[in-house]
Amino acid sequence: MHPETHLALHRVRGAALRAEADAHRLAAAARRTGVPRNLASVRARLGWTLVEVGLRLAAPPRSSAAVS
Repeated sequence: MHPETHLALHRVRGAALRAEADAHRLAAAARRTGVPRNLASVRARLGWTLVEVGLRLAAPPRSSAAVS
């Protein structure tokens, strides 16, 4: 490969890696300033509990023979 072409490819790849690192840093900073993880887990558990309750309410009622 021609040396100048090789050098140009390295420069492009380096710029892409720097852009990816910047994006990762910005995403990490946004996660730190966002909702705390414990609150997020409480929200998730509450959400799934509400889904379960909704599914139970939407299910047809069981007969007394099926419950035993």
